[in-house]
Amino acid sequence: MTEAQKRFMRRAIALAVENVRAGRGGPFGAVVVQDGKVIAEGSNQVTASNDPTAHAEIVAIRRACEQLDRFDLTGCELYTSCEPCPMCLGAIYWARPARVFFAATREDASAAGFDDSLIYDQIALPFEGRKIPMTSLLRAKALLAFEEWARSPAKIRY
Repeated sequence: MTEAQKRFMRRAIALAVENVRAGRGGPFGAVVVQDGKVIAEGSNQVTASNDPTAHAEIVAIRRACEQLDRFDLTGCELYTSCEPCPMCLGAIYWARPARVFFAATREDASAAGFDDSLIYDQIALPFEGRKIPMTSLLRAKALLAFEEWARSPAKIRY
């Protein structure tokens, strides 16, 4: 790991610590870097904003995309104080950064009360076997949106 990478990770960790000390949310911080410069930061805002999707990585990704005026992070790196949860991992893959660096592991997060194992386990189950029942409804009607998308000259692939 380079000195610059260590510096960016220290910043992500500092954001996590500052967030807890300020009473704004959970102990998670994230930094998006492009060409050796921090372009966006985020800390966990779940309880502060009553938004269960406001994890540090999601906040940082949203801010970075706004800053770059595009919907992907191609060519960027993401530094996060903890291994991304399943939701953040999905957002990371959609955002397509070049690399992700994390400090603490999901086992460390679990020991602190942030256990994602239920989600990892649930993803593998069939819809009807999940803790929150999921049922496909009006699938044939919903396919119309995909048909429209396929024909749309205005679509932007992502």
